[in-house]
Amino acid sequence: MELKELESAIESILFAAGDPMSVERLCLTLSQDRETVESVCQRMADAYSYDRRGIRLVKLENSWQMCSAPEQAGYVRKALENRRPAKLSQPALEVLAIVAYFQPVTRAYIEQIRGVDSSYTVGLLLERGLIREAGRLAVPGRPMQFRTTKNFLRSFGLASLDDLPDLASASQEELQLTMEMESALRRLREAETGENAGEKLVGEGGEP
Repeated sequence: MELKELESAIESILFAAGDPMSVERLCLTLSQDRETVESVCQRMADAYSYDRRGIRLVKLENSWQMCSAPEQAGYVRKALENRRPAKLSQPALEVLAIVAYFQPVTRAYIEQIRGVDSSYTVGLLLERGLIREAGRLAVPGRPMQFRTTKNFLRSFGLASLDDLPDLASASQEELQLTMEMESALRRLREAETGENAGEKLVGEGGEP
């Protein structure tokens, strides 16, 4: 497959997919090795950025996805304002912060830190696709564990979990830790609604 044909195929797949597409899936679909696919995706990403195109290609851990250009964030927000999901509540931010920094975690662990029942909030975050079930803990009762998702990364403009803001040292049992985690995620949310909002990934039809 020639380079231009490969670029065209990758562009079509990622646009139609809407969600992050793993490099392994692209390799299997295109019958190409990982080095080739990674190289072509990076070449396309650099070209989109250099030409200041309205569409960008970004890497999320071991996946690639199309997104809108950050400098067009204002226009994107204005055009799609009525489609934006509701902002996360304080309890949701607290739970999401605990999962993000200490994953995989059980609901009991979340409730131990917060000191309140969190079943509703965990369910809400599952429904929003910000966390996912990640197997059961090998202890009596086998409680479900939770991890953040790629949707969490893209919603907060992160390439990987390594990009999470650092936490000040504190005991996990202290309330201050929860406050620090909440503050860290609020900083991410503020960044998302500012310049990084343009990094919100778009799928088929351009919907974030």
